Amino acid sequence: MEQYIVSARKYRPATFKSVVGQEALTTTLKNAIATNHLAHAYLFCGPRGVGKTTCARIFAKTINCAHPTPDGEACNECESCRGFNEQRSFNIHELDAASNNSVDDIRSLVEQVRIPPQVGKYSVYIIDEVHMLSTAAFNAFLKTLEEPPSYAIFILATTEKHKIIPTILSRCQIYDFNRIRIDDAVKHLQYVAQNEGVTAEPEALNVIAQKADGAMRDALSIFDQVVSFCGGNVTYQSVIENLNVLDYDYYFRLTDYFMAGHVTHCLVMFDEILRKGFDAQYFISGLAEHFRNLLVARDAVTKPLLEVGATVADNYVAQAQRCPIPFLYKALEITNECDLNYRVSRNKRLLVELTLIRLCQLTNAAVTPEPTLTDVIKPLPQPTNAPQPASKPVSQPMQPQPAPQPAQPSAQPQPAPKPVAPALPKNKYGGVSIATLTTEKKVDVPAPKSPVVATIPVSEKRRNAFTEYDFVSAWKAFADTLHDDAHTANTMLNFLPIKESDEFYNVFVFNTLQQKELEKYRNDIIAWLHQRLENDFADFAVRIQEQQIDEAFTPEERFAKMRRQNAHFDALSQQLGLELK
Repeated sequence: MEQYIVSARKYRPATFKSVVGQEALTTTLKNAIATNHLAHAYLFCGPRGVGKTTCARIFAKTINCAHPTPDGEACNECESCRGFNEQRSFNIHELDAASNNSVDDIRSLVEQVRIPPQVGKYSVYIIDEVHMLSTAAFNAFLKTLEEPPSYAIFILATTEKHKIIPTILSRCQIYDFNRIRIDDAVKHLQYVAQNEGVTAEPEALNVIAQKADGAMRDALSIFDQVVSFCGGNVTYQSVIENLNVLDYDYYFRLTDYFMAGHVTHCLVMFDEILRKGFDAQYFISGLAEHFRNLLVARDAVTKPLLEVGATVADNYVAQAQRCPIPFLYKALEITNECDLNYRVSRNKRLLVELTLIRLCQLTNAAVTPEPTLTDVIKPLPQPTNAPQPASKPVSQPMQPQPAPQPAQPSAQPQPAPKPVAPALPKNKYGGVSIATLTTEKKVDVPAPKSPVVATIPVSEKRRNAFTEYDFVSAWKAFADTLHDDAHTANTMLNFLPIKESDEFYNVFVFNTLQQKELEKYRNDIIAWLHQRLENDFADFAVRIQEQQIDEAFTPEERFAKMRRQNAHFDALSQQLGLELK
C-alpha cells in the first residue's frame, strides 16, 4: 500500500514558478541569480505558511545548479540538483533555531561554515525561526554574518521580525512575504483537487481559502480534512458543516428581514444560530462583513473587492441593489459599535438582540434621517457690533414686541434695556436671543431676563422637571460653545452651579472679576438653559463667596486667648514649666 503524504508536503513548490502568490519576490531572486548579484545574508519574514522556507530551499538549489534553465530555474539533472532532490546534498544546511538557540549551537554552526562546499559553488545555511535565538547567540553570530567566507550564504526565516535585534537586520537583505490572496489560494486548491481526482465546488474552495487566512499550508491541511470528511465530492454544504462556518444564506435572509422591519423573524433566526453552536461575536462580525460586501457590490469599480465565489458574488450584487446606501452606512456603524461593546457587555445576547432591533428600524431612517443634536439646538446669534436704531415693529406672526416685560418672580425689579430693532432673529421656540442686544449691565445688580423668557405668556411657559445633573450638564455644554472666550469658559467649568431650590441655583465665585465674566453671558446662558432643560423658570445667580480670614495674633494675645478658652491652662503650664518666648 502506497504511503499517504499530506498535500502540504506532496505539493510543496520545487521551482520559483510554482510558488503561489509571491511573484514579486521570486522574480527578484531569479534576477539576482541571473546577474550573479548574490548577497551573503538574506532575511525572509512574513506570516506562517506563505513560502518562506520553501523559497529558501529553491534559492539554495538554484544557485548551486550547474546548468540553470533560461528562465532561471534549476535543471534537476546535474549532480547538485539530484543530491538536493534526494535529500543528500551537503551544500545545504538547515537549522531549527527554535530548538537550537544557545551560544553553543551557533558556535558549532560557525565552525561548520569554515568547511568549503564539495559539490557546487555555495554552502547555504537556512536558519528557520531565527527570532528564537537568544541575545547571546545573536551576538555570537554577528561577526560571521557580517564577514562570512565567499562561498557561504545565510538565509534567515522568521514570522516575527520585530524580535530580531537591529544589528542582525542591518546585515541582511530583507524580503517581506505577503499573505496568499484568496483567488490565488482557490486556483492552487483547484489544481490540487484536479490532480487528486476530487470534485470540488468553487464556493467550497473559497470557504477553505478564507478559513486559511492567507496561509497556503493551512489551506492544504484544511482541504485534506474536508476530503476525508466528504470523500471525493467536496461541496459547499459539507465544508461549512465540517469547518463550523456560518452559511452566507443566513446573512442574506437577515438583510431581507431588516429591510422589511421583521423584528421577530430576526430574533428567531439569531436564536437558531446560537443553538447551532456559533458564537454571538462571530455572528456579529460576520454580519458587519456582509454589510461591507453589500456596499462594495453596489459599484462595478469596487466589485473586485469581493472575496467570495462567483455564485455568492451574484447574490451580493442582486441584494445590494435593493439596499439604500444610507441604510448600509448606518448598518455598518451599528454592527461595528456592537462588536466594540461586546467584550464589556454583561448581557451579551441582549446586546446583539438590541442591535438586530435597531437594524430593523433603519428602513425609515434610511429615507428620513434622524435629526442630530445640531438640528434640534440652533446656535445663538452672535452679538452685533453696535446697537441698531429703533424702528417701527413689522407685523409678523408670533413676532415678540420690544416693550419690556415683567420680570420673573425670583428676580428683582430691573431697569429696562436700551431700545433695539424689533425684527430680531428668532430661535426654535419663537423667542429672541439677547445676544443681539448691547445693553451694558451692572455687576452688583442682576441683569434683566432674556426676552426669550419674557416674551412667552405665563400660561404657555414650560415647567418640565430636571435634576441637578441636568442643570450642571447644560451649564458645561454652554461653556463648551465659548470657543472665542476660553477664559470665561474655564471660569464656568471651575465654578459649577449649586442647587438652592428645584429651579434656582447659585454660582459662587472668588472675586468681582469672575462675577463680571459670568454676568456678561447671563442672558444667553438663561436662554440656553431654558432650551436644554425645557423649563422656562430655570434661573441662577452669581455670588461672591465669603472667605474666612484667620485673625493675626501676637504670641501674647494667642496665649491670653488660650487661657480664656481653657481654665486649666495656667495649671498645666506651671506643671510642665512652660514659658512664653
